[in-house]
Amino acid sequence: MVKVGIVGGTGYTGVELLRLLAQHPDVELVAITSRKEAGMAVSDMFPNLRGRVGLKFVDPVDAPLKSCDVVFFATPNGIAMQQTRELLDAGVRVIDLAADFRIKDVALWEKWYGMPHACPDLIAEAVYGLPELNREHIRKARLIANPGCYPTAAQLGFLPLIEAGVADLGHLVADCKSGVSGAGRKAEVGALFSEAADNFKAYAVAGHRHLPEISQGLTLVAGKPVQLTFVPHLTPLIRGIHATLYVRLTAEVDLQALYEKRYANEYFVDVLPAGAHPETRSVRGGNFCRIAVHRPQGGDVAVVLSVIDNLTKGAAGQAVQNMNLLFDLPENKGLEQIPLLP
Repeated sequence: MVKVGIVGGTGYTGVELLRLLAQHPDVELVAITSRKEAGMAVSDMFPNLRGRVGLKFVDPVDAPLKSCDVVFFATPNGIAMQQTRELLDAGVRVIDLAADFRIKDVALWEKWYGMPHACPDLIAEAVYGLPELNREHIRKARLIANPGCYPTAAQLGFLPLIEAGVADLGHLVADCKSGVSGAGRKAEVGALFSEAADNFKAYAVAGHRHLPEISQGLTLVAGKPVQLTFVPHLTPLIRGIHATLYVRLTAEVDLQALYEKRYANEYFVDVLPAGAHPETRSVRGGNFCRIAVHRPQGGDVAVVLSVIDNLTKGAAGQAVQNMNLLFDLPENKGLEQIPLLP
């Protein structure tokens, strides 16, 4: 059994981790931390876990994290970097669901996240946890930087075209929409029901923290810089990411065949039939990315539609997928849940 600890188990990614790990046949949950809720039964906060998770939240100081095989950080940015070195020195593997280790350029990270990095040397060691791109490196890692939700949907959509060398790297556009849960489980005016329901808006057009993460990933694949325009939007959904990606083609290519071949052996990436339009509800609660590719009017622009659940494939599900790779378990173990409909 893989002994698991979770730091920061009271947020949306934390409860999603618990939902998935409680059903995983090879996992033993050892500790779930929360300073504020220490002593409270986990199932009192999250009644969906009654009968499945019998632990109480514990203060991080008292949590037996060093006795775990792996620790997940489902915390705000800036927390994992304060505690990761001590855990690694104790032989514990770490999967960070925040952004502390995603961006390799330390100065760029500090610019976008507005704080000095506590352990910049570990950034170089951290493996970016997008399995469809870095599977073999993930298997050998001590420290995994779990990708963000927008970057997961966008990179999986762009990858086949960039890998094939048929994309104009100077004009990539990612027009992305997210559910409200992407903002986290906190009291915030913009996330209130009366503010977010029956409404639709763009935000952070001048620059979103996921922009350098997406650009970094695509640049590494392309082997040269890319120019990406990324515009996020808030939708009146609880869960879901819909990325509409625009790529100017530089050579003739069979788009459907390209995508089907690239993801033929990827359990969690589903390339839909030609002409399809994936829906966010088709992935709700599942660790899947569904993709469709179009070429409007037979022109030179490819339109890629990529949908994921921001809390599952965009966060906790992908983290469990990475854990499976770390411990030589089948990649889909504990992650075969069928998405919820209606």
